[in-house]
Amino acid sequence: MESILNNRPKLAAEINKVAEVAGYLWQKGWAERNGGNITINITEYVDDEIKAMPAISEVKPIGATLPYLKGCYFYCKGTNKRMRDLARQPMANGSVIRILDDCASYVIIADEPVNPTSELPSHLSVHNNLISKGSNYKASLHTHPIELVALTHNKKFMEKDYASNLLWSMIPETKAFCPRGLGMVPYKLPSSVELAEATINELDDYDVVMWEKHGVFAVDTDIMAAFDQVDVLNKSALIYIAAKNMGFEPDGMSQEQMKEMSVAFHLPK
Repeated sequence: MESILNNRPKLAAEINKVAEVAGYLWQKGWAERNGGNITINITEYVDDEIKAMPAISEVKPIGATLPYLKGCYFYCKGTNKRMRDLARQPMANGSVIRILDDCASYVIIADEPVNPTSELPSHLSVHNNLISKGSNYKASLHTHPIELVALTHNKKFMEKDYASNLLWSMIPETKAFCPRGLGMVPYKLPSSVELAEATINELDDYDVVMWEKHGVFAVDTDIMAAFDQVDVLNKSALIYIAAKNMGFEPDGMSQEQMKEMSVAFHLPK
């Protein structure tokens, strides 16, 4: 069977970004076993031939009715698939799905009948919310960055904007490249409706949301941009932990210095 990526360079480029990011997640130790998920909205790259493709799976329920996703197409990492394998073979470890007209179910159309991530309802709920707000964000990423997760084991880092201000203060690039900061969600059962709802609420004010003792969820225009935000935040966590390991509390940039950056670079916070 011919791959859906053949002779579609723009679509192939987006899927190849996913494969590249999957490799980075594995190399950094942020994607143990089958940990982490990626979902990207590829609707803009869908042509008439793709729209006519028959399903290669039975109709599957999403578990929610998501009216803004009618007619949308997504590439999704497969359930129980490893990021290290997706990095080498993205279409054998993920699949393209079509949302059906009832907005409550989907079918797999390519390349193989790989069942999407078990967290698909949460990811699609986020995409539904993004579209409803007119956002140009097309990618969602869930991963387990070691140092950021470690911070959440101390309750003070879970306080609203405490971690954002600390991480911004460690190095100017973090404020510049993750200007909305880090939202915090107290521990909730993985894959639960409660976790999805709490994440959507935080995404009104943040692009990256920390799940206590679990991982992060990030959204952006493409998967590379979403990864970059997590990467700069975790670099700041590494700097903070390195200073603490050297036996001192890092000074960090002052509030005045961070405000100066916000004005100079027209940052939202």
